[in-house]
Amino acid sequence: MFESNSRREFLLKSLTAGLALSAGNLPFSAFANSQASGMKFGLVTYQWGRDWDLPTLISNCEEAGVLGVELRTQHAHGVETSLSAQEREAVKKRFADSPVTCLGYGSNFEYHSPDLKVLQENINQTKEYIKLCNDIGATGIKVKPNTLPADVPKEKTIAQIAASFNEVGKFAGDYGQLVRVEVHGHLTQELPNMKAIFDQVTDPNVKICWNCNQEDLLPPGLEANFNSVKKWFGDTVHVREFNEGDYPYPELFKLFAGMNYEGWILMEARTEPADRVAALKEQLALFNSLKANALGIV
Repeated sequence: MFESNSRREFLLKSLTAGLALSAGNLPFSAFANSQASGMKFGLVTYQWGRDWDLPTLISNCEEAGVLGVELRTQHAHGVETSLSAQEREAVKKRFADSPVTCLGYGSNFEYHSPDLKVLQENINQTKEYIKLCNDIGATGIKVKPNTLPADVPKEKTIAQIAASFNEVGKFAGDYGQLVRVEVHGHLTQELPNMKAIFDQVTDPNVKICWNCNQEDLLPPGLEANFNSVKKWFGDTVHVREFNEGDYPYPELFKLFAGMNYEGWILMEARTEPADRVAALKEQLALFNSLKANALGIV
């Protein structure tokens, strides 16, 4: 189904060179306005921010011009439910005093387990972190399904996941928060299965976070898979490095531009660059070029 390695490498090099050239030719105003309108670029702290404490994280994002962050669980910034009310207020103030927006919390909570005690613990903990998001001035929590257990009927698990989303979504609404569902996990990251889940989601506070998986490209293809779930999109998307791998980011950006998406495109990096701030600046330049091309600016 996918192209040969040599073909992919050629296309990747061509894309990277083309994006760099376009970025270099863009007027300053195109970069300056990139965060002010339309799609905005931010960071998931998954890899590149994992060992930065909160002041360092905010400072590095400011330096890179990357002005939104999704805080990943169990990272050095230490924004967890163990924080006191005073500490939560301090986190909120740190962000309020900076140009960096705290989008919310990237959790590992999941709702597919056939063990009802495990399921309930995930729901309960989700609610506690929704309170945290509210206290620190964020706007939502990222959750995920992770699989469809082989020994349970598929339809049963799908209904259970959807019911859990509805429960935590209703709770989130009381705190002015969103539940952002990452397209994630064995089988559950296949778009027909994600659609089947969301066909049973009734709470308006539960949204899909597109995750740029290779499964997006399975038949009937990226555009059809994208369109099958786009009505549930929220305000966050996860991407990987634009100059790594063979994911068709130019096509994806055109699809988002076509629906007038105005949310955040968040870098969930996988590589280990020597200078992560410089790497963020590079990814921002590539983002600006992809966005400009999708909007017909260049």
